[in-house]
Amino acid sequence: MKKELLFDLKSPYRSNFQIHGFRFGEGKKTVAIVGAMRGDEVQQQFICSQLVKNLIEIEKKGLIRKGHEILVIPSVNHYSMNINKRFWAMDNTDINRMFPGYGKGETTQRIAAALFEVIKGYKYGIHLASYYLRGEFIPHIRVMDTGFRYSETAQSFGLPYVLLSEPTFYDTTLLNYNWQIFGTQAFTVYSSNTDSINKDSAKIAWKSILRFMDKNRIIKYKMHPGYVSSVINEKSMHNIVSNHGGILYLKKLANKEVKAGDLLAKILDPYDGSLRSEIVAPVSGVIFFALQSPLVSQNTLIYRMVKYI
Repeated sequence: MKKELLFDLKSPYRSNFQIHGFRFGEGKKTVAIVGAMRGDEVQQQFICSQLVKNLIEIEKKGLIRKGHEILVIPSVNHYSMNINKRFWAMDNTDINRMFPGYGKGETTQRIAAALFEVIKGYKYGIHLASYYLRGEFIPHIRVMDTGFRYSETAQSFGLPYVLLSEPTFYDTTLLNYNWQIFGTQAFTVYSSNTDSINKDSAKIAWKSILRFMDKNRIIKYKMHPGYVSSVINEKSMHNIVSNHGGILYLKKLANKEVKAGDLLAKILDPYDGSLRSEIVAPVSGVIFFALQSPLVSQNTLIYRMVKYI
């Protein structure tokens, strides 16, 4: 294992902002893994730390196959993490909306440019990301459909679902999208948490990445084969939104099977506790995403469901 300084930015107020990476093995640029790019992605950074820990042992045992290099970058935005801020601390911009970056631009554009220069050219790219809403997911792999589909390769993670999504115009600045445009097979891993550590869910995520590397003959790491992943299109999912604002009282969480008509949640009046609305399942299936927020506004996404055929 080699720990390397990948980026160094001087700061007038505190120690330099630095990005470090951990390299394993030697040879072709095979896998690049990027962790927390947002300051609240504690779960994602924890997953990367456990990957580094596991890969150190795997390398010591000589179980990284010859001719393969693995790069792990646990954190890209620890400045913001240190002050509990989601986006870049100085101007509230999102590093993951700045790719492929611009070396003479604003700070986050320069960070993205420096990072992308290091991680482009790898055969596989894995990003541990978070959703824009606070909530709990079924752990899954997301693949952007940019014309280069890697759904079969994505199934080698052994997670329950591979989610195919069509990029919108504002997705063209994401790491996943640009990785693919520059020839890398890119996968985004979603764990069930973001700003808190869920060890069980984290273990599912880092084990899935090790499983992916074993099945694609990058490392030798025998383990449980995982799930036979179901490939679903994001457009086929059922979104359930709130029809009132108030206190959100969830009755069902992610990964729960429900039948059409089952009670999923209640929305209560924040002053007198009276019932404002009941949220029921429109179809039979499994809850893919559940919002985790004590208060909810009208027309906010509360659940996403995968319908049973």
